Amino acid sequence: MTTAETAPAPSMRLRELVFGAACAAALRATARLGVADALGDSPMAVEDLAAAVKTEPKPLRRLLRAMSCYGVFAEQGDGTFAHTEMSRLLREDDPHSLRYITLWCTEPWTWDAWPKLDEAVRTGHNVVQDLYGKEFFTYLNEDAPESALVFNRAMTTSSAQSARDVAQLLDLSGSASVADIGGGQGHVVASLLEKYPTLHGTLLDLPRVVENADPRLRPGGALADRMRVVPGDCREAIPVQADVYIIKNILEWDDDSTARTLRNVMAAGGPGARVVVIENLVDDSPSMRFSTAMDLLLLLNVGGAKHTTESMVGRLTGAGLVIDDIRPVNPYLHAFDCTVPA
Repeated sequence: MTTAETAPAPSMRLRELVFGAACAAALRATARLGVADALGDSPMAVEDLAAAVKTEPKPLRRLLRAMSCYGVFAEQGDGTFAHTEMSRLLREDDPHSLRYITLWCTEPWTWDAWPKLDEAVRTGHNVVQDLYGKEFFTYLNEDAPESALVFNRAMTTSSAQSARDVAQLLDLSGSASVADIGGGQGHVVASLLEKYPTLHGTLLDLPRVVENADPRLRPGGALADRMRVVPGDCREAIPVQADVYIIKNILEWDDDSTARTLRNVMAAGGPGARVVVIENLVDDSPSMRFSTAMDLLLLLNVGGAKHTTESMVGRLTGAGLVIDDIRPVNPYLHAFDCTVPA
């Protein structure tokens, strides 16, 4: 029986770490094959699983055995495999699904970029521009539409899972309007509008993103009469006036893009506007391994970075915002509540 084991000796642990790509590839293969979706509540024989996902049984057993070492699936004494708490997160129908996050973090471009991490560390610049001759998101949309779709679904999943936490945290009882800047498909603003029945909202993001906005926000949706959907790039301009601006997990680009976005928000809101910036940090989080890995990935693709509390405070005050409060949203997000000064 193969199970997740206790920590090995340092020499073996380092050997395991250098094979980290094998674990990532195995997770990607498992997600793409739909193994977790095919496995039901009862343990299944590999032969039955192989038939369900259209693979050969022997290599599928090898994949499942590898995954079981990390606690993703569990091999039973009779050779069948069962779900674990982690493997269920690879199911597309799980309410806390991480299937698209798994795919996003292992997309083809990542395998081109990771070997150049030493170059990115030496120069402090992203490597995607040199790899593909284009800015990262331009490359995604023009040359890798499948990766762009995975990105959008991953961000949608992540946003939907944290939107209720954000809505629960924020008190907007004294506000008439809220704008979700770079808000993806609008799960955060939708949750806020559901919490406050008189609140009006605006969602601003790139045209290809907002055209797939949450159905609640589109014409005919339950919140559409209090909602405006605006296509645009927050790094270029923000033609949206509101009492409160929400900026969630988008201030991770290069410093110039971050500074331009903050300037645009302040110009749009004017003195007295409330700006709530929500980010996951690399110095105050129980998910440090994930956060620091994402930090390095941001260095590779856009020359960006996850923030520490200090760096986030520096960005916000450097832009001229006054920070009124810093609070945790959940175990992996923090909210910086700010005001545009007079």
